[in-house]
Amino acid sequence: MDTSYHVIGLMSGTSLDGLDIAHCRITYKSQNWIYEILNTNTSTYDDILLESLRTVETASALDLVALDHSFGRFVGQQVRAFVEQHDLQPDFIASHGHTIFHQPDKHISLQIGHGAYIAAHARLPVISDFRTLDIALGGQGAPLVPIGDELLFSAYDNCINLGGIANVSYNQNGQRIAFDTGACNMLLNSLANSIGKPYDENGDLARSGTMQHDLLQQLNAPAYFSSPAPKSLGKEWVSTHSLQSIAASDSAVVDKLHTACHHIAQQIAQALPPLHKGLHRVLLTGGGAFNLYLVEQIQQQLGSAYRVEVPEPEVVSYKEALLFAFLGVLRWRGEHNCLSSVTGASRNNIGGSIYLY
Repeated sequence: MDTSYHVIGLMSGTSLDGLDIAHCRITYKSQNWIYEILNTNTSTYDDILLESLRTVETASALDLVALDHSFGRFVGQQVRAFVEQHDLQPDFIASHGHTIFHQPDKHISLQIGHGAYIAAHARLPVISDFRTLDIALGGQGAPLVPIGDELLFSAYDNCINLGGIANVSYNQNGQRIAFDTGACNMLLNSLANSIGKPYDENGDLARSGTMQHDLLQQLNAPAYFSSPAPKSLGKEWVSTHSLQSIAASDSAVVDKLHTACHHIAQQIAQALPPLHKGLHRVLLTGGGAFNLYLVEQIQQQLGSAYRVEVPEPEVVSYKEALLFAFLGVLRWRGEHNCLSSVTGASRNNIGGSIYLY
């Protein structure tokens, strides 16, 4: 039976560039899933909210709870304005939230933006908190989107997302494998920010720099890169390792950017599985896909057996919001949306708390 769902998917990533809102139509037809991204918007954070999100991990427990609620209120208000602007009647909202802590070795992963507050202010049902059940089942609660890669983007051999943290996703021997490969935009944007720029447009600054071999060796040194999956990273790890290595270097910013792009590309190439016959299609999304120098380095590291493909800007920017809409559809239907082959949980599971309005 053909069924369509109109869903608002939400994503707030570690790069802190705003709340991504995607109105999606997701249809199950002839035993296949089909997606359409119909309307989109990114709501930027004002300076006060941005600073709160950036520093709340060192705040008091009371302040953390308050921000969980106030951020949920903000998200709900943004969705309500978006829905009214486009005259929409969505079935529900699916929200990833904003990650504050992700320490899988301690069985901790916290995303704020409380679903109840989103529901109350958007005046719509909400599905949120996608990670906790998986963690309770012994998993890392991440990555979450690979089931969407499997069911919506199966035409590609490999899916790579260049967000604040980069990750890869692919099918191997009938199982989905996915994990974080290291810092990406968290690294590049912090360097651009240090010279007063929001980001390195087109990677032009990185292109103008020169390789710093000692820094590259330090960036590639952490044991995480050679450890087996399942594995995932939080901004805590990035701050302690990648950003600390960058800060300790006295190289020019353009040289650091140049070296960081090579580091990111090397770790992605190392993460992909052994080649099989034929040309491998690689889907590249996330903000880093607009960094032309980084994309060139990834293609160069992968070699001619891979074809790196950057899709239309709408998919580049809103793929994660789309995939959380899809995870919400699976949760709404009571179907598995979190894969144990990816997270290390004891079984596949149905993640997400539902708040009915």
